[in-house]
Amino acid sequence: MRGVFLDSATVDQRDLDLDTLKASLPDWSIRTATPASEVKRAIRNADIVVSNKVMLDRETLQSTNTLKLICVAATGTNNIDLTAAAEFGITVCNARGYATTSVVEHVFSLILALTRRLHDHRTAVSEGKWHNAESFCLLDYPVRELAGQTLGIIGYGELGSAVATIGKAFGMNILIAQRPGGAIQTGRTPLPQLLSQSDIISLHCPLTDTTHNLIGHSEFALMNRNALLINTARGGIVNETALKQALQAGQIAGAAIDVLSEEPPRPGNPLLDEPIPNLIVTPHVAWASINARQSLINELTKNIHAFLEGKPRNVVYA
Repeated sequence: MRGVFLDSATVDQRDLDLDTLKASLPDWSIRTATPASEVKRAIRNADIVVSNKVMLDRETLQSTNTLKLICVAATGTNNIDLTAAAEFGITVCNARGYATTSVVEHVFSLILALTRRLHDHRTAVSEGKWHNAESFCLLDYPVRELAGQTLGIIGYGELGSAVATIGKAFGMNILIAQRPGGAIQTGRTPLPQLLSQSDIISLHCPLTDTTHNLIGHSEFALMNRNALLINTARGGIVNETALKQALQAGQIAGAAIDVLSEEPPRPGNPLLDEPIPNLIVTPHVAWASINARQSLINELTKNIHAFLEGKPRNVVYA
C-alpha cells in the first residue's frame, strides 16, 4: 500500500510528530506541496492520498486506477469532487473535531478584540495619548461587555455549538440560524430575523452552493449599526465587497475574519487594498494551534487504520 500526502506544509512546519502516520502504511511520499501540474503524476500509483487544499477534480481522479481512499486533512471537502469519487469507488474521509478548542478560542479572541477596542487602546498608548490624558484612564473608545448581548450563530455543528457554549458562559443570549434551504427546526431562527436581532454574528457553516455569498448587501442592511460579524468558516460565505461597503458606511460596527474568498490573497482584494479601521483580518489561523494540528495528524492516522480494517470512519458522501 502506498500513501501520498500532497501538501503536508499546510499542516506541519516540522513541529509535529508524524511517526504514527508514517507507520500506518509501508510506503509514504510526504510532499510539502504539490503544484496543480504535478498532481496526476504524484498520485499515479497511490492507494491512499492525503490532501488539505490540493484540488482533486474529476479529471485528476480519472487519471488513476489505484486510488482507494482520500483523506481530507480538514473538515471541509470543497476541494474534492465527491460525485466523481463515488462513481470511481473512492472512499473520502474528512477530519472532524480536531480544532474545536482552537477555533472557539480564536472566535472569542476576535470578539473581545473588537468589543474591548484593543487595537484602538494600544494605538492610543503608543501615540502618547495616555501620557497627555487629564484623567487616570482613557475613555475615548467605549467598550462593551458581552453579558446580555445576543450572539447569532450560523452553522450549528461541532464548532457552532461549542461557540454557543462559551457564549452562554459569558452570559450571552444565543440565537441559532435556521439552515438555509433546510427543513424548519424547532429552536432555530430564520436568517433575516437572526441578522436583525443579533449584536454579534458568528459564521460556522460550510461553503456550498447554498451558502456562497450568504451574507451580502441585503443581509448587511438587516443588521443593526452596532453589530459585529465574525467569520472563521470560509471566505466565500461573505461577499467581500459588500462587507467593505457596510464597514465604511457604518452599516455595521465592525468585523473580524480569518478567511478570504481566495487564499493566499492576491492584490486587489477589497478587504486588503486599503486600511479599514473597524476590520480585523487574520491569515486563516483560527484552526492552527499546534495542539489542533497534531490532533489532525492523529485523526488522519485513525481514518487510514479504520479504512484498512474495513470499517471506514468519517466518510463523506456526495
